[in-house]
Amino acid sequence: MKPLTWLIIVLAVMTAGCTASKKTAANREHSLVVPNPTAMPSQASDDEFDLLDDDPNLPAGVKISDPLKPLNRAMFNFNDKLYLWVIEPGAKAYKKIAPHPVRVGIRNFFNNLTTPVRFVSCHLQSKHKAAGRELHRFAYNTTFGVLGFGDPAKDKLGLESTDEDLGQALGKGGVGNGVYLVLPLFGPSTVRDTLGLVGDQFLNPVRYINPTEASIAVSATKYTNKASFNIGEYESAKEASYDPYIAFRQIYLEYRSNQVEDRKVEE
Repeated sequence: MKPLTWLIIVLAVMTAGCTASKKTAANREHSLVVPNPTAMPSQASDDEFDLLDDDPNLPAGVKISDPLKPLNRAMFNFNDKLYLWVIEPGAKAYKKIAPHPVRVGIRNFFNNLTTPVRFVSCHLQSKHKAAGRELHRFAYNTTFGVLGFGDPAKDKLGLESTDEDLGQALGKGGVGNGVYLVLPLFGPSTVRDTLGLVGDQFLNPVRYINPTEASIAVSATKYTNKASFNIGEYESAKEASYDPYIAFRQIYLEYRSNQVEDRKVEE
């Protein structure tokens, strides 16, 4: 991947970082999941979560492999400070000047724009009906929804968007999580989901906008808008946990396992 492309991705994610919560595809792409605070483990010790440990709070068969724990903790702390000092203040300022209907329209637009990610992922998982629904939604919303700022496919036709990405497709194909990672700026991930994330970027039309400065501006707008819907959730999740690092790791792995296995994920 070209250096400028990485710059686009990094700058865009800086505006979202740790704020994305467990939402539908209209609200989220692959990023850190802020869990329901009531579901957070109240106490935990690092010694309880060593290499390839089974966790009774995770779905059967899901193991935690965290040999990079010291580095991951450092990245977690970095993302935490970035969110509290940069991302949240920016999102609050944006929310004050952008009315709710405008922010919803922008969210719809970017959800429509990233249809290729969901379309390809659905096909790779043999979810051909869902892939067809995504294509139908894209055509209908792009035309009757004015480039996707509206969502008449859902409102009038009852066509819900899917919540799929290439990390899920790899998991469905039998690829395990691998080592747990906390990526700078991106938040919790695994080796599998990181590979999927790279693939998602190649399917994201924003990556191909020229000049590069325009692509950066579009990406920054997308993630700033997204963060404005989740202000305060990150702090609530942190305060509800004894050890935020372990709690977020557990919830992330559980969340992704539910997605791969098509189990219902609580909002």
